[in-house]
Amino acid sequence: MTARIYKNFEFLAAVHFENEFYTNLYEVDVYFNVEADSIKEQNVALERIKFFLNECLQHSVIVDQNDTDAIEKFTEAGMRVCTLPEEPYDQIIGIMLYVKLNKIVEGRLVITDINVTSSMSDGVSCCYSEDENIGPFTSKGWWSNVSPKINDITTSNKNKKILKIAKNKITWDDLFLGWQTKDLVIVEKQTDSQSTSEVVYAKFPTVEK
Repeated sequence: MTARIYKNFEFLAAVHFENEFYTNLYEVDVYFNVEADSIKEQNVALERIKFFLNECLQHSVIVDQNDTDAIEKFTEAGMRVCTLPEEPYDQIIGIMLYVKLNKIVEGRLVITDINVTSSMSDGVSCCYSEDENIGPFTSKGWWSNVSPKINDITTSNKNKKILKIAKNKITWDDLFLGWQTKDLVIVEKQTDSQSTSEVVYAKFPTVEK
């Protein structure tokens, strides 16, 4: 029988739409079916999600990929930019997270439902489930890539406003979050009453902006 689990996540990011810049705090409720028999692989899958939200999306600015002027300004300012196929309303961000997180866990967990609310939504949650249409995310993009990337941009040509497609610069193996057990270090933690095991990972390299 497939186990069901739930986890709540938070991350802080900025959004740019209608020529305005806003900071926004997101709260994400994620419901999973556990498909992996290995507890280690389940842990790795959850760590991948935490890394993506806390190290990639956290403190990024989320922009419509068609807004090349804004993207150019943010990248020139050294900001981490996340691009979406539409303006970054909560519903679009929720669908992106459903698609991307399912991709990066590679079947070890299956996200069935996801709810997103933010400080700008006035208490309204945007809900998405596995039987709904993924809309603009049917097209190929970084959201359909298993790596922890958040855009397909490397540089822009200032005169022609052309955004170039990025190559993968970092993989989960680079972050010690591959599926092979050699990537994992099991550390015994001794307490007064019991001994427990905890999965510990080596120091992660910095994600490029």
